[in-house]
Amino acid sequence: MRAVSVEDLKPGMILARTIVNDDMVVVLSEDTLLTKAHLTRLAFLNIPVVYIKDEYELSRNYQTASSIFNRSNAFVKEYDSVVQEAKSIFEETEKSGNVPLTETQDMVKETIAPLARNSGAIDYLYELNHRSSDLYNHSLRVSILAGVIAKWMHFKRAKTRELILAGFLHDIGKCKFPQRLLDKNINNLQGEDYEAYIKHTVDGQHILNGVAGLSDGIKLAALQHHERLDGTGFPFGSSGTDIHEYARIIMIADLYDNITTERQGYVKQTPFAAIAQLTENMYTSLDPEVCVPVLTHIKDAFLGSRITLNTGEKGIIAAYPNDFAAHPIVSMSSGMLINLNEHPELVITEYNPK
Repeated sequence: MRAVSVEDLKPGMILARTIVNDDMVVVLSEDTLLTKAHLTRLAFLNIPVVYIKDEYELSRNYQTASSIFNRSNAFVKEYDSVVQEAKSIFEETEKSGNVPLTETQDMVKETIAPLARNSGAIDYLYELNHRSSDLYNHSLRVSILAGVIAKWMHFKRAKTRELILAGFLHDIGKCKFPQRLLDKNINNLQGEDYEAYIKHTVDGQHILNGVAGLSDGIKLAALQHHERLDGTGFPFGSSGTDIHEYARIIMIADLYDNITTERQGYVKQTPFAAIAQLTENMYTSLDPEVCVPVLTHIKDAFLGSRITLNTGEKGIIAAYPNDFAAHPIVSMSSGMLINLNEHPELVITEYNPK
């Protein structure tokens, strides 16, 4: 272990001690693999020195750690390694009508759960979201997001794995959808296409009902992830506590991925658009008991990130004015501080986690 000034830190170094601020709030935890975004945040918080692991401590995993922060980073490699497995699970379900449960559970335990525990998962997922919006990629990202949310909500390991499994299987009812329907904007669906889309939730529960060993929560996540707490969702307009906890979490993971993923008929948006939508709906259609921990952790994660406004001006996320603010305060390159909550004409169009 050695002390290093923040200005001398490099991506790929690993923290040897947890960093806390003057209020004893954890800034970064021990064993965090430092990214450029972390370095920007540490400099922004005026933290002068941190302790990192030395060569002896890194001897077994240094190559992995040092390569994790580029386009072929370890997170992306691990994600890519599981994509084909996820695809084969959906293809097998489409052919047989049955989910290969043992393979799916092994994938959750061995690959998806570790990906969700990664401290940079939110940033890495955003880097991946320009990729295919097909069913298995979307389901894989939602399952990772569900695992991240479970971590933020302090779920125990067994419950976390079950929620991750629910996230992966939430859209299993779409496995027989034609691609043209998967690619369409939901808001543009009409007639039989719209009815077929709504029916995927019921079809998903029906498929999962035939799988021995699945909990009711996993089945209800498939059925209810498009329901909303105020009764405005589908397929049945369920509301409040009639919606299972897993479904209330998966609906947020699903919403976040849909907002931040580039798809036909949609404009890809930044995580800040997702934050704004969660904030605006957390006491109406979404569950505040899920939204509060999600928003608290995700806002903290984005402090110090570099952004570009629709005016072309560049800046850094400086703070959120309060816990319930939909938009951040931005420190512009000109030196000005702009509270975006007071300037609805200004929108973050680009976000660089690195």
